[in-house]
Amino acid sequence: MSIGDPVGGPSPVLRLQQVTKQYPAVTALDGITVDVPAGRTGLVGANGAGKTTTFRLLLGLAHPTSGRIEVCGIDVGTDPVSVRARLGYMPEHDCLPLDQTAADVVATFGELSGLPARVARQRASDILDLVGLDEARFRPIGGFSTGMRQRTKLAQAIVGDPQLILLDEPTAGLDPIGREEMLSLIARLGDFGISVLMATHLLDDVQQVCDHVVMIDAGRLVVSGATESLLETTGTVTLDVGGADAAATLAAALERSGLGARTVDGHAEVSVEGDADLDTVRDVVADLGLPLYRLSNRLTSLDDVFLRDRSAP
Repeated sequence: MSIGDPVGGPSPVLRLQQVTKQYPAVTALDGITVDVPAGRTGLVGANGAGKTTTFRLLLGLAHPTSGRIEVCGIDVGTDPVSVRARLGYMPEHDCLPLDQTAADVVATFGELSGLPARVARQRASDILDLVGLDEARFRPIGGFSTGMRQRTKLAQAIVGDPQLILLDEPTAGLDPIGREEMLSLIARLGDFGISVLMATHLLDDVQQVCDHVVMIDAGRLVVSGATESLLETTGTVTLDVGGADAAATLAAALERSGLGARTVDGHAEVSVEGDADLDTVRDVVADLGLPLYRLSNRLTSLDDVFLRDRSAP
């Protein structure tokens, strides 16, 4: 299944047309065709799904066995230098020189992108301030925490003002607070006109910050589309009636009324098929004299979407 851009819509920031990449012992990508719009897109798949190969092809570090790739409207196969001038890249592996300061590293990447030395130094300072490393920018990277190193890698990826940045597992190794902070930074990149392709196996990260998702599995496209369009209501209603005991009482009463119900994390969940079932739920809650603090439809998760479409014929 592939959900493309509407006819006459904006040009995609990435376009893959029947892209296959074969190695002697494995097919890393198998005939993938997909358009990726500007904005924040999650490239989702388990380890070995083809995410790293996709990044290498986009960067021109490898060449497809067959097919065509465009980045920002430029054919990677015919003009890889122009493509790289429009890309920023945050690798997953620890690649920073530990004896250098963050200011030196980011400024160097600014110069490599074509900025004059003084401008690169000033822009590095501004970018490090943006990612929360203003006070640490003159310290050697060897003394940085994992979160600080990830922020430095993000800074070097955006210092050259790219149109698109490729983020490879940007929350890897971070604690919950560091993960939330990194995702918040990624969400802000759109304010600067920078599109994002974030490779990750963490579907929750994609669901939190990405407005588009591309799922691949074993080198094949599973699904592509706007995140919101993939998250549908499930026909399950969650009710908060004031605690686990009250939820258990409600679930038992709903079962007696002919509805499928259970308790989950101190709430009651009930399967409904229409307004008549919702009226039954309302009446049972009222008859029991329970407070109704919240009633909401439960959405599918991206995990549900992946498992559903992965198993589709």
